[in-house]
Amino acid sequence: MKKLFLMGRSEAGKTSLTQVLKGEELHYVKTQYTNTDEEVIDTPGEYAESKRFSVGLACFSFEADVVAIVQAADEPYNLFSPCLRSFILRPLIGIITKTDSPYANIPMVEQWMINAGCLRIFHVNNVNREGVDELMEYLAEDPERMSLDEARFRQNLGLNEWDPLPGENRT
Repeated sequence: MKKLFLMGRSEAGKTSLTQVLKGEELHYVKTQYTNTDEEVIDTPGEYAESKRFSVGLACFSFEADVVAIVQAADEPYNLFSPCLRSFILRPLIGIITKTDSPYANIPMVEQWMINAGCLRIFHVNNVNREGVDELMEYLAEDPERMSLDEARFRQNLGLNEWDPLPGENRT
């Protein structure tokens, strides 16, 4: 199973998503510090919201197999810059929460995530668990492992470990 790293604005639904992925009942908890276990790293929204703390996100991301931008469907603004994936050395996915909000603008949030470089985007509702199974199936796949020689070869080509080789078709 892939270890998931969650980052996003305060109240985007990161901690609630963590509770849903663990099969727990939803209850409000303000994340005051980075919480980590075998499957998930949950970070405070302030880390993404503050230039001073955002460096911590990059450091914690090295402990995960996949990094997720979590944004609510009714986000009023975007915290993440285009080409964000270029400085994160892990596969980047997007998770859109609060998809049932009357103020949801899912196409806009999807575009923000595409601009950031997300490889996949999941629509999740933490309350009714809609979309959670698809995310869990993705996380259940074992992360690909490669030898040091394979990693060096890809690095010489300017590729990340998850990028396909020229002529290779990965889905």
